[in-house]
Amino acid sequence: MTRRKICRFVAASCFILTGSCQPADEWTNLFDGKSLNGWQKVAGDAEYKIEDGAIVGITVANTPNTFLITDQEYGDFVLELEVKIMDTTSNSGIQFRSHYDPAGNNGKGKVFGYQYELDPSSRRWTGGVYEEGRRDWLYPLTLNATAQDMLKTGVYNKVRVECIGNSIKTWINDKPAAYVVDDMDSNGVIALQVHSIDNPDMAGKKIYWKNIRIRTSDLKHSSFDSTIYTMNTMANSLSEFEIKAGWKLLFDGKSSNGWKGAYKQSFPEKGWEIRDGILKVLQSSGGESTNGGDIVTIEKFSAFDLSFDFNLSPGANSGLKYFVTLTENNPGSAIGLEYQLLDDSLHPDAKMGISGNRTLASLYDLIKAEKTTRFIKPSGKWNTGRIVVHPNNHAEHYLNGIKVLEYERGSQAYRDLVAISKYKIWPNFGEAKEGHILLQDHGNEVSFRSIKIRKLN
Repeated sequence: MTRRKICRFVAASCFILTGSCQPADEWTNLFDGKSLNGWQKVAGDAEYKIEDGAIVGITVANTPNTFLITDQEYGDFVLELEVKIMDTTSNSGIQFRSHYDPAGNNGKGKVFGYQYELDPSSRRWTGGVYEEGRRDWLYPLTLNATAQDMLKTGVYNKVRVECIGNSIKTWINDKPAAYVVDDMDSNGVIALQVHSIDNPDMAGKKIYWKNIRIRTSDLKHSSFDSTIYTMNTMANSLSEFEIKAGWKLLFDGKSSNGWKGAYKQSFPEKGWEIRDGILKVLQSSGGESTNGGDIVTIEKFSAFDLSFDFNLSPGANSGLKYFVTLTENNPGSAIGLEYQLLDDSLHPDAKMGISGNRTLASLYDLIKAEKTTRFIKPSGKWNTGRIVVHPNNHAEHYLNGIKVLEYERGSQAYRDLVAISKYKIWPNFGEAKEGHILLQDHGNEVSFRSIKIRKLN
């Protein structure tokens, strides 16, 4: 056989086996369209069966979350499949790099690990990344509102998950959804979830999965819009994607470079500690700026996207301020718009102000943060704050990925709030063109890490 005939034979064989001229081993089908070979039902009593070439999950009353898990574990991969949810009352998910503990949940079995959220409710978080049985939400889709309307009920939707190294990306109907950088798990099973139901009338609800395939070799990072926020859980680090998108660290995890004391020429000699990748204001009297004092960035910022991790000691009070000009020369803490950092359960300031506008993540003394207990980590645990100020002065506060307030800096509504606040004595409060970022010394121990910022144009 000539070389040309051999090539034609190989190409023809490739097409017969895979339906394309790509290498036969590029994609592996995880579902043969006829049986549940290669899958195992665990942790609950919901039903899985085959209908018209699809796996169908059916809700059952009085049972916990039920999973259909692969017999094999996977590390780096690209996973693609199609999923159909019939209406907005259902909820489901697709586990990846997950694990099964038969002894978990008092012997009923427990699945835990990363989950691609399937959420057709009014919350619209399909494509977000949840962590089943462990850390809860890693990437609520409020972090990427442009993808929130992509899921369609009653029809098949295209799902894509890409895991390469510590990078996790998701898509819904070819729309980039979530980006997480995390090293909790490097491999694990893939699983299809039928969620537990509280209302027995919801029994019999169906969810469909088909065309489930995976690729594990010759993987390359797919492009993502640089404006999409990355939830990076690796302390004091930036991924290559973040660096290209314009993010930079304001705290390098090792030094006070880029910071100085407010109204000072250098970093405070006492009251602050840098150790083990943590920037910490130390406990003192509980008063404002009575020990080391506030610290500010040397650089000033205008429109920006700012993210930071914080850990409050029990009963702590502090704040992260922005548009700090240092022109007031007032005693105590320097003046600026403040993302309130407070232990709401123990500190009396939570009950002061107006209608809760001095509670955690609020725009201090101006606008209350609308949040639920589920998305607040208690004292001693790390929370992630985020402040976005757009070039048009639209500003947003987030707590652990959830948007908790928004406002228009300099608007009449904003000025009306200032007029009845403690800030009314300062002309044009919070309306400076640019300002420093400030971490407050309020006399309580508070830790910071992973402080990063991206300028917005």
